[in-house]
Amino acid sequence: MNLASLPNYLTLGRIAAVPIVVVLFYLSPTWANPVAALVFIAAAITDSLDGYLARRMGITTPLGEFLDPVADKLMVATALVLLVGHDTRPLIVITAVVIIGREITVSALREWMAQLGSRSKVAVSGMGKWKTILQMTGLSMMMFREDVFGLPVYDLGVLLLVVAAVLTLWSMVAYVKAALPDLRRTPLP
Repeated sequence: MNLASLPNYLTLGRIAAVPIVVVLFYLSPTWANPVAALVFIAAAITDSLDGYLARRMGITTPLGEFLDPVADKLMVATALVLLVGHDTRPLIVITAVVIIGREITVSALREWMAQLGSRSKVAVSGMGKWKTILQMTGLSMMMFREDVFGLPVYDLGVLLLVVAAVLTLWSMVAYVKAALPDLRRTPLP
């Protein structure tokens, strides 16, 4: 393996982890839930690691720039769908819809802004990074689905995910506001 390809391999590993998490999620809860959560956590860690390595080594590639957000959205959407299938309470469903809806909206907004030559106006913000940290931590805890030493891990994960959903909406509004001047100059068909 070429060292320069390491960030892309980490991203591809994150994509490959998605079906593994799905299979583990549906296996015996006594051992598979913690393993599914650990695979999800490892994949979430590579989310930060691949981008850091690419920037640090000066080897960002168009493929990596494309695959990284795809891998992120696949991981998050898959985890949310799995969890909604397990827990259909309105709070969980609404939180999942908000997060997935925001991801679709912001991805479309970034694509549109790129076509206008203004993609930098909707680049990932500090708030977006905090959202991702809370989201991945909350999802990991919810996928674990077991209490640890009496600590309600699942419920704490739900709380973190709800906070992440609030930040998700907040960051989406910030991205739309940043893009609004360019969007207003774009004529409707």
